[in-house]
Amino acid sequence: MIEGSIVALVTPMKADGSLDKTSLQKLVEFHLQQGTDALVAVGTTGESATLDEEEHCQVIEWVVEFSAGRIPVIAGTGANATKEAITLTQRAKAAGADACLLVTPYYNKPTQEGLFQHYRAINDAVDIPQILYNVPGRTACDMLPETIGRLSVLNHIVGVKEATGDLSRLKQIRALCGGDFAVYSGDDATSREFCLLGGNGSITVTGNVAPKLVHEMLTAAIQGDAQTALAIDEKLMGLHKALFIQANPIPVKWAVAEMGLMGMGIRLPLTWLTPDCFEAVSAAMYQAEVF
Repeated sequence: MIEGSIVALVTPMKADGSLDKTSLQKLVEFHLQQGTDALVAVGTTGESATLDEEEHCQVIEWVVEFSAGRIPVIAGTGANATKEAITLTQRAKAAGADACLLVTPYYNKPTQEGLFQHYRAINDAVDIPQILYNVPGRTACDMLPETIGRLSVLNHIVGVKEATGDLSRLKQIRALCGGDFAVYSGDDATSREFCLLGGNGSITVTGNVAPKLVHEMLTAAIQGDAQTALAIDEKLMGLHKALFIQANPIPVKWAVAEMGLMGMGIRLPLTWLTPDCFEAVSAAMYQAEVF
């Protein structure tokens, strides 16, 4: 089971919006040096919504190549069309990803039965560990704990990223799915409490900017060391807030660029962080001892 700080990696881009392979390699090495426990390639933070299929799969291939087996790579392969999600998941397996992260179908608002059938079809089609991803604030679709419980018995579905920020969901999912099913936080602001309550880690945005601290905080929380986890998380709380001052990944890409790890590239309809937000993000970075 993958545990700890699982960084939802930004996708570096050049000023014209094209993919920046050199900076992506630099980012992977940075996370290896900083103690990150696993990487997610092309999740929400990786701008999956604006990459075409070939670019999507190219980024996954590059992250797997650069990681070279030194860190687990989870590929974002969710889609709002089941056929597309199956294709992306097949291609991620072929690229050598260790697991896939599958967001609930967005915009088309499937029923709970539709969600079950969607994920069962992917499970049956591709032999790779699969992590469900529930983020109703973005998808307009909330996968209920009961549906997660039904899916947890399928042979390739191994965990869930629960990004509602509702800590009570963890207890419900645990009761329905058992201790061998991985449950990850998808909400940085509550990830410490989530892991102290028995979560297996966090798929984190903040970890892009302060990977060492996030790794140390989550490790302490998973081990039940509440005092150490709190002391570290107090340094991170500003980032948990500031990195969502505009839509993710706008602030986090600005922060990573300020750290000299990539250039100022982002894809429309997202735009670069506006100057009125620079001070808030910078102050949070100083609080987290990034600078």
